[in-house]
Amino acid sequence: MGGAKAHYDGIVAFFQTDFTEDLRKITVPVLVMHSEDDQIVPYVASGPLSARLRKNGTLRTYKDFPHGMPTTRAETINTDLLAFIRS
Repeated sequence: MGGAKAHYDGIVAFFQTDFTEDLRKITVPVLVMHSEDDQIVPYVASGPLSARLRKNGTLRTYKDFPHGMPTTRAETINTDLLAFIRS
């Protein structure tokens, strides 16, 4: 939830900013959680690449989950996130 202008500006910044070098600098373990069916951020263009760019990146892929999966699929997301943290 948020203002229309804030959402618009966030999308513009997301598409106009190259975060590649910033992602490469992250050295702590990172869990990238992404749905193959995300209609906001396409999986092919984001999920695998985002995990590969991190030195200690782990990719967890979900089938048919929406972009808002932390809310709509909280049980699954929280379980996987806790398992990653404990590992």
